[in-house]
Amino acid sequence: MVCSTDMLDFLREEGVSEKIVSEIEYFRRHYAVSDSEKSRICEPQFQYYGKDIWEQAAAAILAGENILLDGPKATGKNVLAQGLSAAFGRPSWDVSFYINIDAETLIGADTFEDGAVKLRKGPIFRVAEEGGFGILDEINMAKNESLAVLHEILDFRRQIDVPGYGRIALHEATRFIGTMNYGYAGTREVNEALASRFMVVRMPVISISNLEKLIKTQFPNVKPEYIKQFALLFDEIRQKSESGEISTKALDLRGLLASIRLMERGLKVGKALELGMVNKCFDSYERQLVLDLMAVRIPGNLSAEDICHG
Repeated sequence: MVCSTDMLDFLREEGVSEKIVSEIEYFRRHYAVSDSEKSRICEPQFQYYGKDIWEQAAAAILAGENILLDGPKATGKNVLAQGLSAAFGRPSWDVSFYINIDAETLIGADTFEDGAVKLRKGPIFRVAEEGGFGILDEINMAKNESLAVLHEILDFRRQIDVPGYGRIALHEATRFIGTMNYGYAGTREVNEALASRFMVVRMPVISISNLEKLIKTQFPNVKPEYIKQFALLFDEIRQKSESGEISTKALDLRGLLASIRLMERGLKVGKALELGMVNKCFDSYERQLVLDLMAVRIPGNLSAEDICHG
């Protein structure tokens, strides 16, 4: 895990503008976090590597804007969102826009407690009052009732109407970070009114060099030549999916990292990659294509002793 206090050093190592890093430091000093919510400050398991994207996202947040991270699968949208929460030292609430999310789920609803009617506060209400970061995952799956809430909270007036409890102003530090991909079941175009409420950051595919850096950070004992092969394998799967030869099912960065973790626990390289990536292809032809890519890059019978330093 990466503590929020380490994030500024990481940003400097990535080459992020010192002016931006200094303003993030000021933001953290200026907006205190209540003791009860400090546990909600993200400690990301992975880091997002990419100086330009960090600068774009951080500058928008410092300017008081909400941001929308747009990009294909495995570009690190959620990793960056968690990293921003850690870098700015803000508590975060995650909202996934599956089919049953409605206004009451987002804002809150009356509940009976200790003989009285009280408001059970939803995540949007908590973000608003605590000055948190609301991570709105798969925002282009939001249904109409949820969209009405989003239009209101993202409006320049920065207020939210809570039925029966009046209007509340959003805390000055409150920001919303939306993520979205296209092509999944249930997704749709983001309407113009919603898009206009965000600064949109286009997330690029992870480069081979940045993927090597990520693997090395997570698994320092893996030999450099195998780090290179894992990164190249992932990039070849991405190219095959972009060309339409296979689906994106095997293009799973979390799956790749989990596979390497299994290797460290003693599983053969081939079996570990099957569990984390190959077996996510349920079409036999597609599965064989991925197996063939894997066989060219990395012998499946390698063990942890083969790929790791002694």
